[in-house]
Amino acid sequence: MPVAALGGRADVMDHLAPLGPVYQAGTLSGNPIAMAAGVATLKAATAEVYATVDSRSAELSAAVTAELDKAGVDHSIQRAGSLFSVAFGTSATGVHNYEQAQAQESFRYRPFFHSMLESGVYLPPSVFEAWFLSGAHDDAAMERIYAALPAAAKAAAGTRP
Repeated sequence: MPVAALGGRADVMDHLAPLGPVYQAGTLSGNPIAMAAGVATLKAATAEVYATVDSRSAELSAAVTAELDKAGVDHSIQRAGSLFSVAFGTSATGVHNYEQAQAQESFRYRPFFHSMLESGVYLPPSVFEAWFLSGAHDDAAMERIYAALPAAAKAAAGTRP
């Protein structure tokens, strides 16, 4: 079930309505069904679930790197916990700010994305979004992703701006 949430330091959050002048809204923000699903998910998410998601995320990002390296595609992986993203043309610096994110070879993502999609793997629709794994990514799902990576890496390698 999709859920939307955000948080931050109190001095930043105080800028949001009703305390501050910034109005924040989203399709599922505060939706009672979405919130109930989110609470149920958090209650069911044991330390074992988190450990599995963390492990599978590390394995997947390593597999993405291995296939992109084989195909000769310059890239870097950015991580925040189990979330990660791929940035093309950034191996020398990684991505640490907006300018570096904008300067990447984003044209490589479209063929990479569509190759994965043709194999039944739906990635984030933009190179600027993070990859999320969940407890639902079982062995069969992971194998399907791994099987799709070589062709996607070749597609990314073969594209030009």
